[in-house]
Amino acid sequence: MSNDGRKSALKGGNGGDGGVLAIERNDAGQLVVKLAGRDEPLVDAKVLRCFPWSVPESFLSIHDPDGKEAAMLESLDCLDRESRTVVEQELSEKVFNPKIKRIVDFKDEFSITSITAETDRGEVTFQIRSRDDVRVLSSTRALFRDVDGNTYELPDLTALDSAAKRHLDRYF
Repeated sequence: MSNDGRKSALKGGNGGDGGVLAIERNDAGQLVVKLAGRDEPLVDAKVLRCFPWSVPESFLSIHDPDGKEAAMLESLDCLDRESRTVVEQELSEKVFNPKIKRIVDFKDEFSITSITAETDRGEVTFQIRSRDDVRVLSSTRALFRDVDGNTYELPDLTALDSAAKRHLDRYF
């Protein structure tokens, strides 16, 4: 445990040897990460989710402006409240990962399935090519990766109507 009672938030990244001391925004809206063992903070940092997707508040990679990993955040629980709020806001604004509430329509053409869905971010239509584009997280939860690389989360297969369940059955 660190002096303030929190667990160490960093596992050896390329740019740090201690822990994440704080994450905040500067006046320009950039992420500023203060790392133990570094005199200067990391300015204009990026936070990216790593795998597994089933634990979205764990294993977050902190990158410098050049895209090099500077730190690995094991869990948001390791951060103080203010830093955690900044990271959660950053992830919600920068990561497009809508949650599917309802399947509106399916269309199969030329081995591509087009899915129109109502999500927590509005109605979207996306295409998947094969079972490889579906990552099953549990027996009722999955991620779809469309042909453009966007992900759509299906949090509860059991909440869908029977026609949608039948259509998606081949992917589970």
